[in-house]
Amino acid sequence: MRPSEITRSLETLIATQWPVFLWGPPGVGKSSVVRQVASAASLEVIDIRAPLLDPTDLRGLPSVENGKAQWCPPAFLPHEETSRGILFFDELNAAPPLVQASLYQLTLDRRIGEYRLPAGWKIIAAGNRSTDASVVFRMPAALANRFIHMEFEADFEDWRNWAQAKDIHPLVVAFLSLRRELLFDMKKPERGFPTPRTWEMLSDVVRAFGAPDLSQLPIYTGTVGEGAAVEFLSYCRESIGEAEVRKILKNPEKAALPSKLSDQYALIAYIPALMKHEDFSEAAALLLSRLQPELAILLLRNLMRQSKKFARLPGVRKFMAAHSEVIL
Repeated sequence: MRPSEITRSLETLIATQWPVFLWGPPGVGKSSVVRQVASAASLEVIDIRAPLLDPTDLRGLPSVENGKAQWCPPAFLPHEETSRGILFFDELNAAPPLVQASLYQLTLDRRIGEYRLPAGWKIIAAGNRSTDASVVFRMPAALANRFIHMEFEADFEDWRNWAQAKDIHPLVVAFLSLRRELLFDMKKPERGFPTPRTWEMLSDVVRAFGAPDLSQLPIYTGTVGEGAAVEFLSYCRESIGEAEVRKILKNPEKAALPSKLSDQYALIAYIPALMKHEDFSEAAALLLSRLQPELAILLLRNLMRQSKKFARLPGVRKFMAAHSEVIL
């Protein structure tokens, strides 16, 4: 399932009491989606790394009161009856079998020993698959049967929408627009390999070091792997940059537009990023009619995602009227 489909499903399923398990490779954004859904619903998130638990951690420690053993539940579990949130067990199937077994009662009966999970809390878990070159233990059938299972997969269109909101560097967005298959690639997993998470890391690296050059290749390689790093650096060295995009925006009706598709992707990636800090609305609206229709429509959708007011500009209305058959 695409991340957007996972999100919509979780938004519906949190209204039920049934636990959900998200399966997927590392770095695709499983935990990010959980936090996004929780934030939208104003829910607290308690993130518990299951491999770090001991089988006794969930049940708690015993104490003797009035000659009887009483179990003291751990402080990290929610206790306030009126609280609301998501109890998120990340990397659950990387936990040893005894730890997984300790979750049986909590996931289905919403209790463990004398502890009861407050009614406003939902249980979501996540884990990698055995095919993902990750350390995992086979999930017992009795535990697996307590979850609704959803398969998480990387999707470029969903990622691009997320990247714009997250302010991922325009060169990263533009490069992956051309090489979508490199958004996630575990064919040859190295110390670093391409995933949505490592491309976000690379975006921060580019912002920290400034204009990409050959001296940064070892750092890029350690982030997204050698093949992707070499391709990305080559793209950046030949692509137009922010200065050229600004020149175009200052003269949107007459400035020469890039002829290479790679530069055109860079242009439409830079414009939404720049407009988060400066008002280039009029210039962007005038550019729409000068771009290839498919690229103009992509730019239009990205800018309208930032602000619905963009659609009111005369240049936008003119473009939309001319391409109404393909604009949804």
